[in-house]
Amino acid sequence: MSSTIEQPRFTCALGSCQSVVAIKRGVPILHSGPGCGGKIGELIGQGEGYAGGSTAPCTNAEEQDVVFGGEKKLRSVIENSFKVIDGDLYVVITGCTAAITGDDLGAVVGEFQEQDKPVVYLEAGGFKSSNYVAHERLVNAIVDQYVDKFAEDKEVEKGLVNVFASIPYQDPFWNGNLEGLKRVLEGIGLKVNILFGQESGGVEEWKTIPKAEFNILVGPWVGLGIVKHLKAKYKTPYVQFPYLPVGAVETSRFLRKVAEFAGIDAEPYIEKEERKYYAHIDKMASFLLEFRYGTPRRLYTVADASTALGFSKFLLNELGIIPAMQNIVDDTPEKFQEAVRKEYEEISNLGRKRDIEVRFDPDAGAAQLLIEEDAKKYPDKRILLLGSAWEKGLASRLHADLLIVTVPVKYRLIMNCGYTGYEGGLRTIEDIFDRVLATYR
Repeated sequence: MSSTIEQPRFTCALGSCQSVVAIKRGVPILHSGPGCGGKIGELIGQGEGYAGGSTAPCTNAEEQDVVFGGEKKLRSVIENSFKVIDGDLYVVITGCTAAITGDDLGAVVGEFQEQDKPVVYLEAGGFKSSNYVAHERLVNAIVDQYVDKFAEDKEVEKGLVNVFASIPYQDPFWNGNLEGLKRVLEGIGLKVNILFGQESGGVEEWKTIPKAEFNILVGPWVGLGIVKHLKAKYKTPYVQFPYLPVGAVETSRFLRKVAEFAGIDAEPYIEKEERKYYAHIDKMASFLLEFRYGTPRRLYTVADASTALGFSKFLLNELGIIPAMQNIVDDTPEKFQEAVRKEYEEISNLGRKRDIEVRFDPDAGAAQLLIEEDAKKYPDKRILLLGSAWEKGLASRLHADLLIVTVPVKYRLIMNCGYTGYEGGLRTIEDIFDRVLATYR
């Protein structure tokens, strides 16, 4: 791993404020310096939402707050946030300044909690972790400090599930991806708490978390701390699928795994969706066959583990694009890395093990240099590059087709695009060939 990180694809722990923004009528209150929220927004913002960006209340911590403490200022900001912003849930999150000075966040927020205000807190000094880790801690904080008040005498509701998958805004396609997961899960007869985004029921939906029959985790490691916490707290079992399901093959595999866990029959829905999916593929079969020499042959990735795995499995098994070097840049903890490597080793649906170079290093700058060096060994192979806006220069040098799937996006406007599910697979094919065909005159 590199000793320094160039072009990091995630933020400090304070970046979990974006998860609050993704909750309907959620209001983050930042106890931090004046520039922290802005920097986070520049990297993973993509719009301010209901109360994000410049709307988010902030204590704007200064030197005097380091010397004398910022509890008095924080108390005032919380009081006035209730007056100015009409929210359903307020989440106070600390930055580095408050973490260093040792402000008693629990005591200040506790005063408002005793008044039955819908407010929780998260001590997330930016230097303590990344927003991947802080997202888990945020969800658990909301559960412990707010949701748990509504958990008494709530019986388990048959067929109700909580889904934990894409981290809002860190995954630039989070809203569409979560909607795609909810769509297919509802298709097999489940009632889905998606918790974030437009398809959620907002804070009222969060209150029903303890009633779930089971939880679903999509991803190799982010969110595992959430489902384990809920299992310990409410005895709610969970099932894990280790990557985003993209396309027919992986979506059907995902649904069958969930259905087996739930004891329900998913086959009628799967058969219906696969018929539609492959009917669209059949329409384009002649084009795909005739254009096979113009299709990218090697896939390089600079992304988080869940996204990289999901796209790699889809592109190999459904489009025949072979994964080359895979750069996982979400700082995957070492204890989860072997499981990700094994998924790559067994990536082929034909049962053949593949030797794919998988690198775990948050230094995306180093990844670019290695990709460029490796790609030069295959001058006759067209390249597909999955990454961020920061890979645009690399794609130009390699004459590669770039599909931006991670932050920062910069050169794409994302409103409700998603790549999960059957429809997400078709969207992926469209987007890839849109970029390929744009190079022809």
